[in-house]
Amino acid sequence: MAKQGPRKKLPKEIAVINADNCTGCEACIQVCPVDCIELKEFGLGVKGSQSWCEIDFERCVGCEVCVHIPQKKTNPYELTVCPWNAIEMVPTELLAVTVAQIGGPPEYIHEHWDRLVGTAQHLAEMKAAS
Repeated sequence: MAKQGPRKKLPKEIAVINADNCTGCEACIQVCPVDCIELKEFGLGVKGSQSWCEIDFERCVGCEVCVHIPQKKTNPYELTVCPWNAIEMVPTELLAVTVAQIGGPPEYIHEHWDRLVGTAQHLAEMKAAS
């Protein structure tokens, strides 16, 4: 389990998952060293549900391990984690704008707007102030 408590410093970049590209395969969950990614499911009625992974921005340290496995600088090959390229590293200052556009079921985004975009906006303001 990851440490809880206030941040010592904000990362330069934070990972964001585009819910429209994510299939919920959980590859990123398996490699995250701070345990800040969880699977979300949203019921779409009789025909099924949509699954995707979501990052807790308050806990993300910007390590990029969910995007690619760290290699030696001399190795020309990058081992990506997400087979669907659904994860990108976003500068903390631009986090709120990016999160507002990440996709996913509109009802889910509307219902969780404060947690998603509000948290991102708070982190962006903290980064701009530092």
